[in-house]
Amino acid sequence: MEMENAYKRKKQPEVVRRALLDQAARITLEQGLSKVTFQAVADAVGVTKGGVMHHFTTKNALILEVFHDAMARFEAEVDQAMVKDPVRYGSFTRAYINATISLGEKGQEEYDNQATLYVLMLGDNELRELWAQWANAQLKKHQATDNTETLCMVRLVADGIWLSDFSGINIPDKTSIHKRLIKMTQPENE
Repeated sequence: MEMENAYKRKKQPEVVRRALLDQAARITLEQGLSKVTFQAVADAVGVTKGGVMHHFTTKNALILEVFHDAMARFEAEVDQAMVKDPVRYGSFTRAYINATISLGEKGQEEYDNQATLYVLMLGDNELRELWAQWANAQLKKHQATDNTETLCMVRLVADGIWLSDFSGINIPDKTSIHKRLIKMTQPENE
């Protein structure tokens, strides 16, 4: 009877594709990149291995798409924050800080997305290069507002805080540090 329902059910390739990406990201975070296989992703989503291969021809193609998806979400978060920021100077750096440092107000999905991005980037040379290209393009794009030594240091500190969080290192008074970093991005502090 269940098989009959599966055949009658309307196919939703975008829903399946989204589920495949989400489960590949979850497996990457929980078990490591080496555990991301077509079979593991298929089992997690409830499709066949062939169903995964219909969307992604190779494991590398799947991993690359997970990375691009995470990059797009991270960039969208940064861009949305910049649009809302009334102060142009340092707006990219403030948005980057807020997207990078989790103070517990983000939902689990956003944190997982960001963590996935970094885990993939740290574990693969090709993805590291893609991250570097994105970061360099952003710095060039925001050169007029965010190209100072202080703002560079602030972004590097934000990356260090993220890595500490991800590694499970307890950072005392992270909220205070976050506020101090944001204050350092204001024009009067340059």
